[in-house]
Amino acid sequence: MKYMNKNIKLCILIIASFILGGALTYTILRFSPEGNITQTITKNGQVITEKNSLAASVEKVKDAVVMMQAYKGGELASTGTGFVYKIEDKYAYVLTNQHVVNGGDEVKVVLSNDEVKDGKIMGHDEYLDLAVIRIEKGNNMTYVSLKESASTKEGDTIFTIGTPLGSSYRGSVTAGVLSGKDRLVTVSVNGMSSGDWVMKVLQMDAAVNPGNSGGPLFNVNGDVIGIISMKLVQEEIEGMGFAISSEIVMNHLDTLEKGKEIEWPVMGITMANASDQAAMYRYGNTTKSSDGVIIASVEDGSGAEKAGIKKGDVIIKINGEETRNAAYLRYELYKYKPGDTIDVTYTRDGKENTTKVKLEKED
Repeated sequence: MKYMNKNIKLCILIIASFILGGALTYTILRFSPEGNITQTITKNGQVITEKNSLAASVEKVKDAVVMMQAYKGGELASTGTGFVYKIEDKYAYVLTNQHVVNGGDEVKVVLSNDEVKDGKIMGHDEYLDLAVIRIEKGNNMTYVSLKESASTKEGDTIFTIGTPLGSSYRGSVTAGVLSGKDRLVTVSVNGMSSGDWVMKVLQMDAAVNPGNSGGPLFNVNGDVIGIISMKLVQEEIEGMGFAISSEIVMNHLDTLEKGKEIEWPVMGITMANASDQAAMYRYGNTTKSSDGVIIASVEDGSGAEKAGIKKGDVIIKINGEETRNAAYLRYELYKYKPGDTIDVTYTRDGKENTTKVKLEKED
């Protein structure tokens, strides 16, 4: 009888374990973003189960995504997307692209519940293409968290929520995969016809349209791993969008929140692309070169002058990394801070030289 009671208890324990284990497994699959299950019933009554839907993740983060409106002289000048990343006692903080709000004298932030908030630009930078906007805290406002993109791999599912083509399509969700990491894309930040800056970005195939700029790029769990910044627009290209990685954002977020300017380092030179033969001759260099930047002038007392760099020299490397043109030189240079010392490799009279340059703060 004693052994029978033990066997009965053991059977009950095993059955209970199966029931609890099954319930736990279902709960995880049903409610976790990575394994969300949705069911729909077709006209003939057949039940269709969809696994790995993004619906749970979208539901979790959608109210943190906002529409940005920039006004100039009382007229709507541009629209874009942003997202709330932090909420304090009185205020909420929104991230977006600098080019979304640049040029406007008034910024409005439209929440998912249609509340409209006046926005104050706390800090922005044209090279990073980032802006932090502060608004008064709204009702039932939520925020999303930034997570390093390094943990995301090519082929991972990503999605974004934005405002393509204006308010009529606010809250549009598009999804795809992370197509590439650490892509170097040349862009213009000063209104020049040619690119003058290189951005390191994430590549994705999720649909990106005008108005998506500044919106969050989410991983499958609803963490922000990037900020939508641009897409390649050419007739033969389809599905190539780019986002600023979250690591770049987090490195500068505190500075932008406090309204401080990003301190970019300078060597004390003006320059032109060495591939421009007219510029090469103009600045006293008769050699032919396709890569590098030619020095047009050197500021008196600058780090470059102290290091012996002269007009007509062609800089080809910074700390061993090639500087194929002015955009790439800035990209390599802006990895460092004022006060840092870098190795600059340049050519003069056909000979390669390397010198150390102490970087200074841009005036």
